Amino acid sequence: MILLFAKTQYPKPQDLEIENTVIETKGFPKLFWLYLLAVIFIAAGNVDFPLIAYHFKKMNLMSDASIPVLYSVAMAAEGIAALLLGKIFDKWGMKTMIYITVISLFFAPMVFLGGFTWAIFGMIVWGIGMGAQESVLKAAVAELIPPYKRGTAFGVFNAGFGIFWFLGSVALGYLYDYSIHDLVAFSVITQGIAVLILIIIIYHFKNKTRLDLVV
Repeated sequence: MILLFAKTQYPKPQDLEIENTVIETKGFPKLFWLYLLAVIFIAAGNVDFPLIAYHFKKMNLMSDASIPVLYSVAMAAEGIAALLLGKIFDKWGMKTMIYITVISLFFAPMVFLGGFTWAIFGMIVWGIGMGAQESVLKAAVAELIPPYKRGTAFGVFNAGFGIFWFLGSVALGYLYDYSIHDLVAFSVITQGIAVLILIIIIYHFKNKTRLDLVV
């Protein structure tokens, strides 16, 4: 119903966009591919909640009833973070992704190596990271790609994110059985690599336009 109402109010949503002169090109900007590379490292190092919940249960860090409550806390953090990060992204742009990824890489040590108190803070940090994934991580694509290519770009983006989240989850599950410390190291290192790539994106290309980077 809301979508139908929105369509009556804004039948041509593309008219709301600020028009930019775009040179016709065949490929995506190099900046997009670099960003996608950073994103797949973020995806690979992201631990899904079922593995976290399994760890809490296995280590007897809390009662069974507390596990979904803690997940609710993380989801509340996600919702608040998505709202705040959206506003920050509008001001700082892609720099926001550097700061939030640095924060997020601490969740694995907190959740898997700490006790109950650290688990609470770790889940809040995990929720903040999830909030970034659902908001600014995807919003950055729209900053890099002209409107007429965004459908394809988002498809490529989501495919890359999903594939490497799957592969990362397989690796993290195996590492959990082998060594929790190795799991934590894998998560921290992959997200740390993403931070380095994001820094390269911002500082190496800060004086170039999107069209300078088209392949």
